[in-house]
Amino acid sequence: MPSNPSQYIGKGLLLPFVMVTSLFALWGFANAVTDPMVQAFKKVLELSNTEASWVQMAFYGGYFCMALPAALFVRKYSYKTGILIGLALYATGALLFYPATHFGAFWFFCLALYILTFGLAFLETTANPYILSMGPKATATQRLNLAQSFNPLGLLLGLWVAQNIVLERLQSDDIQDYQFLETSQKLAIKSADLMTISDPYVGLGLLVLFLFLLFSLLKMPRLQTVETTALKSVALGLMKNKKFTLGVLGQMFYVGAQIMCWTYIYLYAEALNIDNVEAANYQFIALILFLVGRWLSTFLLRFISPPKLLLMFSGLAILCSLLTIGMYSIEGLYALVGLSFCMSLMFPTIYGIALESLSAEATKIGAALLVMAIVGGALLPTLQAQIIDWGGSGVDDLVLMGVPEVNLSFVLPLGCFIYIASYAYIVQKRNP
Repeated sequence: MPSNPSQYIGKGLLLPFVMVTSLFALWGFANAVTDPMVQAFKKVLELSNTEASWVQMAFYGGYFCMALPAALFVRKYSYKTGILIGLALYATGALLFYPATHFGAFWFFCLALYILTFGLAFLETTANPYILSMGPKATATQRLNLAQSFNPLGLLLGLWVAQNIVLERLQSDDIQDYQFLETSQKLAIKSADLMTISDPYVGLGLLVLFLFLLFSLLKMPRLQTVETTALKSVALGLMKNKKFTLGVLGQMFYVGAQIMCWTYIYLYAEALNIDNVEAANYQFIALILFLVGRWLSTFLLRFISPPKLLLMFSGLAILCSLLTIGMYSIEGLYALVGLSFCMSLMFPTIYGIALESLSAEATKIGAALLVMAIVGGALLPTLQAQIIDWGGSGVDDLVLMGVPEVNLSFVLPLGCFIYIASYAYIVQKRNP
């Protein structure tokens, strides 16, 4: 591996690298602060697990709908323009939480999240390939892992805000028989709690507007070539590339597994009679492990090939998933927390492997398809919620093979990790 820092980050690109890397923390914050909102909306608006899962459907569905348009836009214009549009959409969606609070309808909040993730789709479609292009191809995956290492910092901050500014202040969570209150009492509590939920998003929207101003003033190199290949030809070439197409599917399964493990850690804890505030502490530990795993994997990639390291981490994830499913105890929760360490390197490593050896033009479209694969975070958690709802709106209404339905629902993440391990094995076998 190269020892000269300039062989990791191109000459004169340090400041743009730092600024673009800050975006990884920014969308990490949005991810982490939104996961606990599934439980918050479920309680405040009296939703079923499946209905509440529409928070994730809206959030990650926005990625699917906007990633390809974002890539086509960036293909025609520039990375900087893509970042500015992403920040503008991000701020708009976040600020829409204020009128949504006064409107009081669940669909309005989902719409705000949907628009917010239009912005995230622009940012991820732009930032990931931009980081890959900021230096030699030989260190591209390691460079992306380094940038992605700052994503958990945003995740930790987002979870802290969710726990201390939202979950601990929800009045509806402190009332045992909230659903049986008189209409006037319930409306007052609902209004106060929805305002509590919206506060972090409004503050986030204002911060993103400030970043929009900074990026608009920053000089950023284009690092782009003139597009000469027809879009249809690029797309057909990508579809024939098995390492890429299998990687897109792997990314969809990874994101789905990540969101399932982080969102339903609260329901898993509920089955063990652990309340939401305490459950957030376990998620906080999970995100610390995620951060440690990101930094450790970035270091290990200096000595171990990306496919081999991905295979090792996914194998460990399979083991933790089996323990999560089979242990109806606090040890099962520990295994679920440990999954975050296993998942830490998966997104940037799958991303880097899938785009490896592609042309500059194919990389832009390929990056969009990999971001579209984030739709796994919309689809798979909804399927898991339906499994949890099999016996009723609770988390342990139905017990099979000695474990409740919430435990059994983690068979979905298990399947995802088995696929990722298979993908890593196939790539490793072809490129030992």
